[in-house]
Amino acid sequence: MNHFHNSGLTLRRSVANTRWSGVALVLLVAVGLSACGGKEKRVGQALASVNGEEITVLQLNDELQHANVPAVQQETASKQLLESLIDRQLLQNEAVKDKIDRDPKVVQAIERAKALIIAQAYMQKRIGAIAKPTAAEVEEYFNKNPQYFSQRKQFDMRQLLIATADMNDDLKAAMDRAKSLEEVAAWLDAHHVKFGRMQLSRTSADLAPELSAKLASMPAGQLFIVREGERTLLISLADIKDSPVVLAQATPQIEQFLFNKKNKDAAQAELKRLRASAKIEYLNKTEKSASASASAAGVSVPVPAPPVAAPPAPSADNGEVNARAGLGLK
Repeated sequence: MNHFHNSGLTLRRSVANTRWSGVALVLLVAVGLSACGGKEKRVGQALASVNGEEITVLQLNDELQHANVPAVQQETASKQLLESLIDRQLLQNEAVKDKIDRDPKVVQAIERAKALIIAQAYMQKRIGAIAKPTAAEVEEYFNKNPQYFSQRKQFDMRQLLIATADMNDDLKAAMDRAKSLEEVAAWLDAHHVKFGRMQLSRTSADLAPELSAKLASMPAGQLFIVREGERTLLISLADIKDSPVVLAQATPQIEQFLFNKKNKDAAQAELKRLRASAKIEYLNKTEKSASASASAAGVSVPVPAPPVAAPPAPSADNGEVNARAGLGLK
């Protein structure tokens, strides 16, 4: 009984999210047709009519596809999604009446969405089907990155959380004298400084290489400080231990990583080809300088992160340690 209840709840949430999260975009794109002039006739068998505007089977099928509704639930979902399409049409009609489709910001948003959709469709067509990484490619990546797999390390850390406002020279001096995090906790108690305790475990597959190397070089019990806005973490490296992953365990993650990389490389190659054959003029010297700097730095396309060989150990802190590359080590 609980299985069906939870399944139905998930379906309702999925449909509800589809119903409301897509309203803004649907309004923009739909009223954009009106802004471009002329009413576009919808093709397909009509399921409903809203003040003369038809909602078709094709529209409903598209909603089902984007909602990722399982086949066994499509009948129920179809009824709910049809109602969401009616709601959207009502909103669109009112938006057109209020001339929201003529608002410069709305027109600009429509143009941006249209350009993104067309560009993505072109890239998908141009790149085509990317071949799945071979077993040899997966094994090569595995062997070239032992820090993520065969030589993976696990770092166990203990933390005291305090308000950054409570971090002062006296506390820093106390940490310099302390031989353990418990001594620091005792100092905080004695000076009536509020703090919380947390435990954190991360592996070298989860962290930036520089941070992993820095932690690996520390002795067990090393104390250090990390500032995160309004809170500060007083951390002790409790233990470092081997946590290797074999090729069979790592293969799915490596395959996905290499597949994504192939897609990225193909997209970059196509953009490079198009740029080489195009006449591009920068009419603003500042923009030209900024573009040249970004290109030189290689920041036009984000570089995929290393694959996570295994799920990180559960911890009380969901904040990623690799976001703390600039550790304020004591």
